[in-house]
Amino acid sequence: MFESLTEKLESAISKIKGYGKITEDNIGDAMREVRLALLEADVNYKVVKEFTNKVKEKALGEEVKKSLKPGDVFLKILKDELLLLLGDGKSELSLGGNPTIIMLVGLQGSGKTTTIGKLANLLRKKKSKKPMLVAADVYRPAAIDQLKQLGKELNIEVYDEGQKDPVSIANNGIKYAKEKGYDTVLIDTAGRLHVDEKLMDELKNINDSVKPNEILLVIDAMIGQDAINVINGFNEALPLTGTILTKMDGDTKGGVALSARHLTGVPIKFIGTSEKLDGIAEFDPERMVSRILGNGDIMSIIEKAESVIDEKEAMSTAKKIQAGKMDLEDFLSQLKQIKKLGPLENLLKLLPGARKLGLNNISIDPKQFSSLEAIISSMTPKERKNPDIIKSSRKQRIANGSGTSVQEVNKLLNQFEQMKKMMKMMKSGNFKMPF
Repeated sequence: MFESLTEKLESAISKIKGYGKITEDNIGDAMREVRLALLEADVNYKVVKEFTNKVKEKALGEEVKKSLKPGDVFLKILKDELLLLLGDGKSELSLGGNPTIIMLVGLQGSGKTTTIGKLANLLRKKKSKKPMLVAADVYRPAAIDQLKQLGKELNIEVYDEGQKDPVSIANNGIKYAKEKGYDTVLIDTAGRLHVDEKLMDELKNINDSVKPNEILLVIDAMIGQDAINVINGFNEALPLTGTILTKMDGDTKGGVALSARHLTGVPIKFIGTSEKLDGIAEFDPERMVSRILGNGDIMSIIEKAESVIDEKEAMSTAKKIQAGKMDLEDFLSQLKQIKKLGPLENLLKLLPGARKLGLNNISIDPKQFSSLEAIISSMTPKERKNPDIIKSSRKQRIANGSGTSVQEVNKLLNQFEQMKKMMKMMKSGNFKMPF
């Protein structure tokens, strides 16, 4: 996401850094690059024109002429204007009411049903909510079954009445939630292939009847600028409180994120980050702009780690590392924790300077982790505690048991020994970075 845009913006910033000061003459080339970068990222042309005019106007201001570092000032102007496009500050969910009622709407194929499960899961984890799902999409084949399967995987109850009246289902679902002590109700509504009168009438009826705290429109970011028409179409009929952009982790150019809020006035509240059931995140303009400008998103990495890693286990291992007592049992534990983080290449992309370091194009085969795990799991507890006793006959047995080769076993043992040596050097203060 945004890799091409980031590269071109960095090129424009680099041009400005080479100038002693910004002038009408020398800013032209840089602004052309910015304009082209935004258009190629599928940002709406009206937004691009307004954005570049504002940046140029501010860059030629008196405060820039006095600056000793025009590149830094230009970068700050870009950041400030991008934040204005995205909506400065996070748009929080309204979680009042007893229960809180959240209604999800969207076109067919936008990922609405999967997103409702992800959102319920996020609210349970981050907001300590007790959510329940309501199956009010009674038209799409297997929609109810899909939602029930999601509920089963997440251990979240799904209320359904089959293919009956959606308004009655929504109302009855809320009554049931109150009886059972659920504090958050998420209603999955029907979608269509396009915005039509029948769809809107049904959604209006549900809205008028249950009066939800939030009406969130789920949008497939892959549809590009058509998203603006979809948002406006729904917003004319319903009081939308926010949007959720799905598939932001795919091949989307991301321009819709930079256009939607500015052109519709409807805030982006969440984005889809992967196909997994924890693949949703609150939309944070500051973090998004940081990623667009090539500065990474360390906070997202930290939050991901906090959500899946066992803190006690991590602390225990950290103490062993500090004491120089880490063994293969601890190494296996760390491998299992790392696997919970999901594809590592997705995390590497969030590191500052990832593109310049070539980390944004790295592909890590998950089979490599499975192979390491299989090798260590094929060892006896004694071997894991004392890798030095693993000689040729033991290596052959471990290779056979893990479905690998003796060479792979040797490679793992060598890597582990190198890691132990590095930790000892770090502990003694003799470790120096090789650059």
